[in-house]
Amino acid sequence: MDGTTLYSIGELSRRTGVPVRTIRFYSDTGVVAPTGRSPAGYRLYDLDALLRLELARTLRELGMDLATVRRVLDRTLCLADAAAVHAEAVDVQIRTLRLRRSVLRAVAERGSTPEETTLMHRLTQLSGEERRRLVDDFVEGAFSGNGTDPAARDMVRAAAPELPGTPTTDQIAAWVELAELLGDEDIRARMGRTPARRADGIPLAIETEAGAELTEYTRQMVTEAREADIAPDAEEAAPLVHDLVRRYARTLAQDPDPEFREWLTRQFEAGVPDPCVERYWRLVWRVNGWQVLPNQVPVYPWLVRALRGRGTPDRD
Repeated sequence: MDGTTLYSIGELSRRTGVPVRTIRFYSDTGVVAPTGRSPAGYRLYDLDALLRLELARTLRELGMDLATVRRVLDRTLCLADAAAVHAEAVDVQIRTLRLRRSVLRAVAERGSTPEETTLMHRLTQLSGEERRRLVDDFVEGAFSGNGTDPAARDMVRAAAPELPGTPTTDQIAAWVELAELLGDEDIRARMGRTPARRADGIPLAIETEAGAELTEYTRQMVTEAREADIAPDAEEAAPLVHDLVRRYARTLAQDPDPEFREWLTRQFEAGVPDPCVERYWRLVWRVNGWQVLPNQVPVYPWLVRALRGRGTPDRD
């Protein structure tokens, strides 16, 4: 093969693997122009045309559109720049396909109805910007009134749900439910009434007064009771409640009488989350793939119910 060799369209097709009809199309559109014609009028191509055709085939197989391929061949567009742009486009396509696969798997695993399938598809098709706008609208609606907690607003905004490019079935289900909550006016109102309390590590007032050691002891004891399936109003809960009341009374230099127990109950009630607000955060954790840490598990609802349950503490 040398620079003076001319190839018929059939020979060019055999050497490059490009169909004859495609080479004719490329010739007619100027992508790979023939060098000349044979005495019988057949198109002939030189080595440069063969190399252009091989590059055109490679770029087309990589998914580049024909207009871009022609610009690269004509050297009006740098191949590296074209490749970079196309790689980004391919990344978008890959993310889209992965998301579609996740939705299909969710439909298959959940046995979704046609209505649920349509809803899942619509909500997962939202762009990252559109999902952020949903959260921003939710935050603005929840915390636009007077008396709302700026720390709670900042916490909700900072911990926005971010659906990953390849979500699990559970993450898709959580996102669909969460998206419905974001548009619920009642949830917005409840979120707006919820102080941040633990945002950025801010403790409850009773936790500050009692100290870290007693607070951690309380959490540990209540967690163990919950894991043992002890109901807060059961007889088995009474000794734990009496013990905790006495400990807090000693620490705060108070008598462990019914009045103190009632006061202590009200202090812990400040740590009882609204069930709907708690559901919101659980869904955010699932969408974001966050691990539920032990100190995020609510123990104060159990404790408040126990404090309002059986018996009263004995005095020391």
